Amino acid sequence: MTDAQAGPGRGRERGSTQGSRPASRPASVPDVGAAEPSAHWSIQQVARLTGVTSRTLRHYGDIGLLAAGRTATNGYRYYGAAELRRLQRILMLRELGLGLAAIGGVLDGQGDDARALRTHLRWLRAEKDRLDRQIGSVESTIDAIEGGEQMMAENMFDGFDHTHYKEEVEQRWGADAYSRGDRWWVSKSEAEKAEWMLRQEQLAADWVDAAARGIPVDGGEAQQLAERHVQWLAGVPGVPRDTNGTLEKDYIVGLGDLYVSDERFAANYGGVAGATFVRDALRVYSDRQQ
Repeated sequence: MTDAQAGPGRGRERGSTQGSRPASRPASVPDVGAAEPSAHWSIQQVARLTGVTSRTLRHYGDIGLLAAGRTATNGYRYYGAAELRRLQRILMLRELGLGLAAIGGVLDGQGDDARALRTHLRWLRAEKDRLDRQIGSVESTIDAIEGGEQMMAENMFDGFDHTHYKEEVEQRWGADAYSRGDRWWVSKSEAEKAEWMLRQEQLAADWVDAAARGIPVDGGEAQQLAERHVQWLAGVPGVPRDTNGTLEKDYIVGLGDLYVSDERFAANYGGVAGATFVRDALRVYSDRQQ
């Protein structure tokens, strides 16, 4: 569970802008895990391995999204392991429906390849779980139709509903908070939803890393994370604000407490210990804003 107010309903959308690959061909890059540091692949080799045309690869280079590892005197472009890892992330984000400008912004904010890929992997696993539940729901409906059985309404829409935290949100922050957040979420395109979720995943990954390193919750780095977190929350309509338009202290502190007490939220931050770190840092941040 994420702490976006209406976040669980999300899907996939393949765009048709330059750089898209045929829907039937999955993203593929060479296994570069054990590649020699000096190993390079020509632009033609990369095109054959990934299904991305040479023209598109050159376009990515021209707009600063994917620079070649080196360029030969004859102008041919060659790509090393680092470039192929970046290309893999580009293709995954394209699969989520993000535009090239948005992809560039995501990648520029993710300096560590392994940590960034783990973030993507968590998102993909959550998406796989949602799709598996949808598949199971449709299969059950087909079985019921073909077998002349009574269809179970509560099982027909598993994986489709984005409102299953409605009651909880309304109890904590009121019906208007849920209604405004829900309208905001459903108005987003699938690409915008994916970009929002990736932003949340990256923020959570940075929290987990900070907690694991044991940095002080009142130090500069942790407080920068807290500020990012509050700014992220402020992007959701309907969250409680004071007369100046800033998030209410009680809301921020209460949300931090919820991260610790609710295992669904705590899981976003590596468990209770990580969630406690987030809560304490948010408390310090809130106190300093008074």
